[in-house]
Order: sequence, then structure tokens, then C-alpha cells
Amino acid sequence: MPVQKILLYPHPLLKKLCHPVVSVDAEIKGLLQDLLDTMHAGPGSVGVAAPQIGVTLRVCVVDVSASRNGKDNNHGLLQMINPEIAFRAGAAIMREGCMSVPDYTGDVERATEITVRFTDENGAEREIAASGFEAVAIQHEMDHLDGILFLDRIASLKTGLFRRKSYK
Repeated sequence: MPVQKILLYPHPLLKKLCHPVVSVDAEIKGLLQDLLDTMHAGPGSVGVAAPQIGVTLRVCVVDVSASRNGKDNNHGLLQMINPEIAFRAGAAIMREGCMSVPDYTGDVERATEITVRFTDENGAEREIAASGFEAVAIQHEMDHLDGILFLDRIASLKTGLFRRKSYK
């Protein structure tokens, strides 16, 4: 499948609440492949959500295994359909970036431990406990499914938003 164009803020689709997926069919598997191809093509990307490529369905992918922040604590590639957070604990502020907001990064407070339930690419129900950078990446991508950008979670745009020096 081809790499898809990433929608950039302030595109209105980025603020839409996404619809649940009814069944894992060929269309959804194609969407997952598009998301994977797009994530792998993005500079330093560890995840992408369907609305970022113009599809308002509750689907996202996350893989922090190649990132220096996540390489020692991860579940590998996660292809998540209709994900829901069942548990969250702890809190930490981390610097986040987003392919849909390429010129900025920001300090965002997120849970440091989560349990997430989702349907995987094979239609199986799964539940995983994630922590650290992987938990942050999952929460970031899941926010996209609710029309929330990291910009919406920055406590102070004056002190918590930073112009990106370069996109690597």
C-alpha cells in the first residue's frame, strides 16, 4: 500500500471524533497497512492514527521498539482497532511531537502506566499493560481518535510549546 499524505494542523478532520470499527475486513487491513507504511516513512515516527491520513475510524498503530526512548520497554508493533484505556496510573511530563504538527514540540503530562484493550489486526481481543514511552505514544495516538492533538494538552502555550529545530 502507498504511503499516505499526513493531514496538517489545523485541518478539520484532525478534530473529529472517530467512528468505531464494526469488523476487521479487507478494508481495515488495507488501512492498517497504509498506517504502517506512513509511520515507517515518517522521520522518527513511532505511531500514526487513521484521522491523520483522513480516515475517521478508531484505528492506530504504535511501535516504539526502534526509538531510543522505547527500545528497552515495548510490545513491538501494535496495530490497534477500537482501543480503550482500562487503567491509568502515575504522571509525567514528556516532550511530544506529531507528524500533523511538524514545526512544534510540546511538554505534555500523561499517565506513565496504562492498560489498553483493543482488537488486533487478526480480529483478536487483546489487553496489554504499557509503561514509560510506549504508554505515552499509545495515549498520543489514541487522543487522535478523539480529535485531540498534543497542542490541546499543553498546560501553557507560552512555556510548554517549542519550535522544532529540525525534524529527524
